Amino acid sequence: MYPHPSADVQQARDTVAARLRELRLDAGISGRELAARCGWSESKSSRIENARTLPSDSDLRAWCAACHADNESADLIAANRQSAEAYVRWSRLQRTGLRRLQESGATLYERTAQFRVYCSDVMPGFLQTPAYATALLASIAAFRGTPDDVKEAVAARMRRNRVVRDGKHRFSILLEEAVLRHRIGAPDTMAAQLNHLLEATTFAHVAVGVIPFAGERTIWPLPTFTVFDAERVHADSLDAAVTLVQPSQVELYSRAFDGLARDAVRGDDARRLISGAAECLRE
Repeated sequence: MYPHPSADVQQARDTVAARLRELRLDAGISGRELAARCGWSESKSSRIENARTLPSDSDLRAWCAACHADNESADLIAANRQSAEAYVRWSRLQRTGLRRLQESGATLYERTAQFRVYCSDVMPGFLQTPAYATALLASIAAFRGTPDDVKEAVAARMRRNRVVRDGKHRFSILLEEAVLRHRIGAPDTMAAQLNHLLEATTFAHVAVGVIPFAGERTIWPLPTFTVFDAERVHADSLDAAVTLVQPSQVELYSRAFDGLARDAVRGDDARRLISGAAECLRE
């Protein structure tokens, strides 16, 4: 197999290969012995270990069994599958504009039963109003220098966000109080967005929590992330959207979400914080 044209994907494959080599060395066996235990050629072991051949799920299970490390197979299989989409750079997705980025997640949104969303910077896309989304995506397009398809991108986001109202999905959303205070767009745009958030707190299938500025923290503020069921995590940064599918990674973010949830207020206390932010816009 030739090196993958994407350096990010190749890096993900190299990481899997390096872990396999570590398992073999920890087991104290040679490549020849590993091949004998797995029932394949020594050259195959070498190709896999040097990231020249992409192993199958069964290859990874056999390798782990040969190294008496069966408990490693689930994470390695997930990481191996992830290599095809290992580290999707926003610039790559945005090359043809922002509409494609919004549409790319529609299928995932439809099949997810439970969303756990933590936002530390802006309103979650699920709950954005068209005006708020327009202001936000316009600033992203200007910063990135992408084609100006903000109108189409907002329309795509609103279509995608129908999952919030169809009653087929459950949402647990945590917001840092800073999200309520960062003004995106004009004051009336932000006020309407906060009112929309207040409305969302009444939806039976949407649970909104706010983490107050003044509250004692058990988990420090983190970059925004979303957990889709118990299967994958999308963690955002300025230059990339990281897709995490290894069980240990998903479990780590799930534990972080649970910790952040313990720091949040809900119900009337959350609504008071939201209303307080809206009141400041009128001062």
